[in-house]
Amino acid sequence: MSDPRDFGIQGNGYRAVVSSAGGALRLLEHEAPDGAYALTESWPAGERPPLYSGVVLAPWPGRVRDGHFFFDGIEHQLAVTDPEHGAALHGFAWASYWELLSHSENQIVQALEVGLHKGWPYQLRLTVTHELGPAGLTVTHTTTNIGGYHAPFGLGAHPYLRAGDSDLDDCTLQIAAGTRLPVDPERSLPNAYSQPVADSDYDFTSPRSLRGVTLDAPFSALDEDVDGRVRHDLLGPDGRGVRLWTGPGFGWVHASITDDYPGRGRALALAPATCPPDAFNLGIDIVVLQPGETWTGQWGLSALV
Repeated sequence: MSDPRDFGIQGNGYRAVVSSAGGALRLLEHEAPDGAYALTESWPAGERPPLYSGVVLAPWPGRVRDGHFFFDGIEHQLAVTDPEHGAALHGFAWASYWELLSHSENQIVQALEVGLHKGWPYQLRLTVTHELGPAGLTVTHTTTNIGGYHAPFGLGAHPYLRAGDSDLDDCTLQIAAGTRLPVDPERSLPNAYSQPVADSDYDFTSPRSLRGVTLDAPFSALDEDVDGRVRHDLLGPDGRGVRLWTGPGFGWVHASITDDYPGRGRALALAPATCPPDAFNLGIDIVVLQPGETWTGQWGLSALV
């Protein structure tokens, strides 16, 4: 297998690097008076993304319990790609090299055809567009059913956010969400109905310090602004930071903290998603694409300075 290819874009005070591996966002930074200000975690050029960093998660985000589900009365047994948790993890797009469709100074478009896999008889064509504008990075996803049967579908992205060089423990996090879906700590799979975050350890509706916080939670009941977007903020101790916004169709955001991001230690993944983990079994927010039908969704990142 060849090494990943990296493609740089820049504009409006931002610089980004996108990888062919997993369609991943490898780097995003904003030009500040004191130099480049990192908005995402990164990794060395020419290497594959660590810990699913920045990749596209499709045709499902999160885990499918035991790799097993029914759709339209048909039983499916996917390959168990996460044997530690007994699950099929994050679909196929993250493990694939994407095809470059176009590359300009401020935009890159890549595509991937998801063909037939063990337990997956559906054919989909995905595109991902990374574009820099005055408000920062906009990521546009499309998925088209190019097969002959209606297909279940879910999509997510997996950026690790960063407030410059600030340690995560010195940062605050605000998540505009009213509920969270409990997950089993042993298998990282849902084990109860969604619960309100109010007056709980999962209430990030106001900025909260991340010092010593452990987190692995899918959030929903997202609080839309008047423009239809939902906004979540990670801020460093100097008040600067990064904002993740999501558009219609991304009804979930999965927040997780790892202690072993290469070269950084503690790091926060804030992953927009169309559905929760194990959605194919839960029956929650599954997109069903008819033959020839296309789904489109957007999310993005902006510097808070």
